[in-house]
Amino acid sequence: MRRTGGLGMPLILWIWSVYLHLSGARSASQRCEEVLASPLPYSAFTSSSVLAAEFGAGYAKLNRRVGNGGWSPSDSDRYHWLQVDLRAKKQIIAIATQGRYSSSDWTKQYKLLYSDTGSNWKPYRQDGNIWTFSGNWNSERAVRHELQHPFLARYVRFIPLDWSEEGWIGLRVELYGCAYWADVISFDGQGVISYRFRQKKMKVLKDVISLKFKTSKGDGVLLHGEGQQGDYITLELHRAKLLLQINLGSNQYGSIQGHTSVSSGSLLDDDHWHSVLIERYRRSVNFTLDQHTQSFRTNGEFDHLDLDYEITFGGMPVSAKPSSGGKENYIGCMEAIYYNGDNITNFARRKKVDTSSFHNLTFTCSESQTFPAFFNSTSSLQLPGRTDADTVSVKLQFRTWNPSGLLFFTPLMPGGVEVSLVEGKVTVHIYITMGKNTRVDISSGSGLNDGQWHSVHFLALESIAMLTINGDEMSTVRAALPIQIRTGGDYFFGGYFPRTDLSPSQRSFQGCMQLIHVDDQLVDLRSVEHGILGSFENVSLDMCAIIDRCVPNHCEHGGKCSQTGDMFKCACDGTGYSGATCHNSVYEQSCEEYKHLGRGSGTYWIDPDGSGPLEPFKVACNMTDKVWTTIVNDLPAQSSVTAGSSPEDKTVLTLNYSMSAEQVNAVTSSAELCEQHVAYTCYKSHLLHSPDGSPSTWWVGRGNEKHFYWGGSGPGVQKCACGIERNCTDPKYYCNCDADLRQWKEDAGLLMYKDHLPVSQVVVGDTHRSGSEAKLTVGPLRCQGDRHYWNAASFNTPASYLHFPTIQGKTSADISFYFKTSSSHGVFLENLGNPDFIRLELKSSTVVSFSFDVGNGPVELTVRSSTPLNDDQWHRVEAERNINEAVLRLDKMHREVRPAPPQGHTRLQLFSQLFVGASGGQRGFLGCIRSLKINGVTLDLEERAKVTPGVKPGCSGQCTSYGMQCQNGGKCIEKYNGYSCDCGLTAFDGLFCNDDVGGYFESGTLVRYDLMSESSSFPAVKEGGSGVLSTVGNLTREELSFSFSTSHTPSVLIYISSKTQDYMAVVMRHNGSLQIRYNLGGLREPFTISLNNRNMANGQPHNVNITRHDRLIQLQMDHYPTVSYTLPEASDIVFNLVKTIFLGKVFETGQIDPVLIERYNTPGFVGCLSRVQFNRIAPLKAALRTGIPSTASVQGVLVESNCGASPLTVPPMSAAFDPWHPDSAGAQFPFNDERVSRDGVNRNSAIIGGIIAVVIFTILCTLVFLVRHMFRHKGSYHTNEAKGAESADCADEAIIVNDPAFTETIDESKKEWFI
Repeated sequence: MRRTGGLGMPLILWIWSVYLHLSGARSASQRCEEVLASPLPYSAFTSSSVLAAEFGAGYAKLNRRVGNGGWSPSDSDRYHWLQVDLRAKKQIIAIATQGRYSSSDWTKQYKLLYSDTGSNWKPYRQDGNIWTFSGNWNSERAVRHELQHPFLARYVRFIPLDWSEEGWIGLRVELYGCAYWADVISFDGQGVISYRFRQKKMKVLKDVISLKFKTSKGDGVLLHGEGQQGDYITLELHRAKLLLQINLGSNQYGSIQGHTSVSSGSLLDDDHWHSVLIERYRRSVNFTLDQHTQSFRTNGEFDHLDLDYEITFGGMPVSAKPSSGGKENYIGCMEAIYYNGDNITNFARRKKVDTSSFHNLTFTCSESQTFPAFFNSTSSLQLPGRTDADTVSVKLQFRTWNPSGLLFFTPLMPGGVEVSLVEGKVTVHIYITMGKNTRVDISSGSGLNDGQWHSVHFLALESIAMLTINGDEMSTVRAALPIQIRTGGDYFFGGYFPRTDLSPSQRSFQGCMQLIHVDDQLVDLRSVEHGILGSFENVSLDMCAIIDRCVPNHCEHGGKCSQTGDMFKCACDGTGYSGATCHNSVYEQSCEEYKHLGRGSGTYWIDPDGSGPLEPFKVACNMTDKVWTTIVNDLPAQSSVTAGSSPEDKTVLTLNYSMSAEQVNAVTSSAELCEQHVAYTCYKSHLLHSPDGSPSTWWVGRGNEKHFYWGGSGPGVQKCACGIERNCTDPKYYCNCDADLRQWKEDAGLLMYKDHLPVSQVVVGDTHRSGSEAKLTVGPLRCQGDRHYWNAASFNTPASYLHFPTIQGKTSADISFYFKTSSSHGVFLENLGNPDFIRLELKSSTVVSFSFDVGNGPVELTVRSSTPLNDDQWHRVEAERNINEAVLRLDKMHREVRPAPPQGHTRLQLFSQLFVGASGGQRGFLGCIRSLKINGVTLDLEERAKVTPGVKPGCSGQCTSYGMQCQNGGKCIEKYNGYSCDCGLTAFDGLFCNDDVGGYFESGTLVRYDLMSESSSFPAVKEGGSGVLSTVGNLTREELSFSFSTSHTPSVLIYISSKTQDYMAVVMRHNGSLQIRYNLGGLREPFTISLNNRNMANGQPHNVNITRHDRLIQLQMDHYPTVSYTLPEASDIVFNLVKTIFLGKVFETGQIDPVLIERYNTPGFVGCLSRVQFNRIAPLKAALRTGIPSTASVQGVLVESNCGASPLTVPPMSAAFDPWHPDSAGAQFPFNDERVSRDGVNRNSAIIGGIIAVVIFTILCTLVFLVRHMFRHKGSYHTNEAKGAESADCADEAIIVNDPAFTETIDESKKEWFI
């Protein structure tokens, strides 16, 4: 027993190990991950060259150390390759590379080519480009790449592009995949496979059709089936594109056409395998070509495909209808043809399908006979020809996307021939330099840069030149030559590297050429490849690597794609979109957004989903306190309802709107509320009630749902407005019309349940009775507000965030939102992949960053704002990344664009959730984000914030409700838990900008505020941190306001100078009245406004406001009405180059009005000034707030005080009273300033002063009488001029000063001065 157990255990273990090995092999096979290259013999590896025998290609197996440990070519350049022959077609899913063992030789970058036959190579492509793989950085570590697009091939080539700086190209490789086998059928253009159905007619609801094809012809039918009722399905090549046409049937009147046509792919005549899969279920179709799927719905209203008898592959059946057209049969190979589970190729091999039309049915695919050459912008191919011959004959085929390029150039003796593509047509320039220089030009063709193969044949025989395009001999262009030509012997194709005086105008060609004939002989390009014939530079032989960058079309929203060999561009004209791929809408998302851009009521284009699929459309915007969007319909008001032909027939009134249902739904879904007015005017016609109890009338709304309530009522209530309000004509009914009266009645009201709107149909059922009449009115749809625009969330802690599903934007994605914050940093949003990611971030108080990685390494775009972004104001961020470029915009002003690399990854692959407000607390955003849109879809921040800690729905801030608390022009600043008032642009301070800022001026004190530097015409102060905006330059309007109190005269209160002689001044004259002086040029003397009837030097506070707009000057003093004045026509209206504001005294250089200096400037203002503001400048506040940078300076003693704005101690005056023209009102001043002291208390000193004044006045009168009597006796001349005239500005003032009837009394010191 022990011996048996001892032998049994090893046996069991051996069986188990064999089972694991076999199951592991089976599992690897099932996963298609077999090692393919290492088991191959040495002879399966070949190369362009070897450094030595021990560096041979057969040693280039991964992890092998035989030979010299890998392959190295004879020298290191980009013309070498390593090739692996897998001995049979395999499916390749991954590759790996390694450097040469224990050496300094490795390959850092390489390309991959593959082929079925060892010729006509195809480059591996990814993300729309010929892909460059990253290789090795040392000799030992293997680097593996999983192929994004697995391919089928027998031969694989590695093309080194970059290698070790310390050594040479060194390579060991491995391929991973599995075996592949399929039946192949060769089609010769005559034979067609006919697959007969088991039944005579097939009514198919679901189809699955797949096949692979390979051809060098651009046209031909791959499959076709049709039915007697007009149904058909056709798959064909047309101009090297695949075209699928399906018709599931049209209605008998032909008003609904079922024909549907969809194209896919391009350049499919490249003689490489392409796979097709068609999946149909009812009207839904998935059409896949080479892993690119288009999904669509067929036209019409039928679901079944009705086919008769058969479906054919390779061409049209003999029994096809004449309407199918004379389409060409397919020439090429097909394999793996499946029709609804049946293997057609296998049936053909077993002769279970009709192949009788084939002359010779073969199950192999012949090798391509062409040998193409691929040219880039630096390529050139030199071929030899006959020398000193009298004939130039060159024939070739080319395909390109570039409108211009050199096809070939050959020198003549003397001269040369240049054949080029110029703006899509072939142009020939023949240069003859014998004697005087002569040039003969001929051209032919157009639009030849369409990517299709075109042939060119140029023949110059003796003295005749001929040009033929695409073999059309009928359109051959001929030209006579002045001399008989002699050939030079060399032909340069695609580029020209010798430099001579006859260098061609076109320097390069990008595209492919094949079947090149020189001197009527086909050039053997294989000999060129092996160095036997001619020479070449940067030409890829035996391959055509031209790419159609417009398929699939990356131009969105109907943008037109055009391309060259290197890039594509989109023409977005007329689409309503802009950007590199026509991705961004040029219109705003709603009327609400237009309002906040300062637009008024009117008609606007809106685009609610931005970059989404909905097209822009026009709406009417009514900008009131609430913004209304109006969408009209085509039903006229009071439309008469016509009765049906029978009592059972109902009348259907259909409403059409100026946009699609999806566009209307976009407006209603984002609106806060919607309404639509409906009115049913009836004469003996029921509305919602009928004798059998069922509704006579109903309306159809959103989603084609029926509704049985009327305007003024709501869902689920079969009533009209009068039924809700209980005031119907007949209380027994819930609608006025249901009373069935022989008089006109009406039921009208608003439909307000927006999920049911708009009204698309109204079905009226009670108009067939004798005498019944009805009229219907359905008003426009009106929607208010935009919930998406204001959808916001507040992030109150650095660790708070919201999460949403992963961003889906592989080739293009756009993000837009508004933010406001008081923080200087924070991540707005982030979505991660491996290694891909996308992030938007506030980097600093002035910098926003947009960073991402699509596999090519991190990219960061930044924009810098000229003003702080953490100012608690809304700022807009827009970021877009597409296949062509990345763009970051801030506040529609700052912008950075970064072009995408010409080669590299283009697809953004993310897997984590989208985090808004950052994914952690390290750099969390603190503030508000609103209207966050990703790819045109608004994320519901508010709804998600309701269930997320640390985030609040909406954006805190009370300016909407309490912003009026900020007084005197203060700006309301929203906070997350309240608000504040910014008083920076006012002359006030305090919590609500209602605290006066003023100062007491002693004699000689002045404040100077420079608006413009002395040495330039530029402002000395700009808008900045001080919050003071310098509104300077050439002014046609200004506003000056201030308060003051003083008992001293004369003085200059405010003087505003300029760099010219222009100025504005407010002065206090000797008699205590104010004078405003304007000197703007054009007048001999300044324009003055004198307020003669009021003594302002009475120690009381006074408010002054002066505004000017062009010639109109308006003045308001204290509480009196505003008075208007007008500058004379001769006066200029521009206040030029405003320079400096002086308060209290003028200390200025240059030309100054001498009247100001001589009469008012000395000793200076003594008293209080407050609230001084010129336009948006507060010079006194700037002088007193030393902590705020400004250009204000003070000379003398200035003490902060609000004495200039103390409450006025006199009673208010009627607004009807004009203080400047008291006579016009027939009234006297209502008070005597002398009776009121500064503190509001009468003093005895005032009474004593009055008595003294009366005594002095009596003495003075006596003296005057005596003097006049003496002068009369001496015969001297005298006038009636009053005393004091020498100190007055005019005669009127002199009279006012000494006229005893002048009722205003001046204070005591002033009386003594006048004496």
